[in-house]
Amino acid sequence: MMNSFWVIVVCLGLAVITLLTRAFFLIPERELPLPSWLKRGLKYAPLAALAAVIAPEIVMSNGQLISTLADARLPAVVAAVVYFFYKRSILGTIALGMAIYLPLHIGLGW
Repeated sequence: MMNSFWVIVVCLGLAVITLLTRAFFLIPERELPLPSWLKRGLKYAPLAALAAVIAPEIVMSNGQLISTLADARLPAVVAAVVYFFYKRSILGTIALGMAIYLPLHIGLGW
């Protein structure tokens, strides 16, 4: 078992590490030059993070791949993607996806 001294040391260490990593770009007095390849790669970071969060929620249930097509998420995702490419509206995409998902999930128990 850890005593309270080590708990405090670990908490302080985590606080320092968090502060340093979040303030990394604020610490230098002048702007740090970034290579062009890194700037190009950073443009795709938000999309990659979003895909990494959303994709498992769409294709997995309870840590296992979806084994049936009778899952409310699948028709909702298909309709939302088609709508987005047709209208390019984020709000409409969310509204349509939820309008399809909720009746199938709550009403039919998918």
